[in-house]
Amino acid sequence: MLMHILRANDHKQMPWKNGGGVTTEIAVAPAGAGVGEFHWRVSMATVAADGPFSSFENIDRILTVLDGAGMDLEVAGTAPVRLTDTSAPFSFPGDAATSAKLVAGAITDLNVMVRRGQWHATVERLTVNQPAIVKTGPGVGIVFCKDGSLELADQSVLTKHDALFVGEADDMATIAVAGVADIVIIRLAPSSLMRPI
Repeated sequence: MLMHILRANDHKQMPWKNGGGVTTEIAVAPAGAGVGEFHWRVSMATVAADGPFSSFENIDRILTVLDGAGMDLEVAGTAPVRLTDTSAPFSFPGDAATSAKLVAGAITDLNVMVRRGQWHATVERLTVNQPAIVKTGPGVGIVFCKDGSLELADQSVLTKHDALFVGEADDMATIAVAGVADIVIIRLAPSSLMRPI
């Protein structure tokens, strides 16, 4: 099992596919893959105005609001769903016509995208306020620090928007954590490996 920290200062900035804003890429596979080539991608974006989302063919998305008052997301003509910084992560097809209307000002969101039929993802929010065990496997796990200070067993500390990358786990990977933090746990695996956590 491989583990390394992805510091917020090192995340890569790039324009949105539709040119409407900037994406902060946290991790992507294969490494360096472009928009049309990735198996999966984890990124953040600031949504500062109402409007349509970029379309990603054959991609499934999970969106989690990190900061801001929230937004109403309309997917493929269905009734809008209000997403806030306390809402459960929201899954939708990346190639469905999707648009957002902000509730009150800009928001920051976390996007997890996987190639449909090849990779599967789950996203879970968790508040840590005492020593705990986080489970990430099998496959790839990313523990993202939304806010606060997350302490790892090797004395490393994750602060806002840092992430711990856990790779090449063939079975359940367990990470001991402590501190006080709001985190997001992202689990990614080839569809053939996925089984209930």
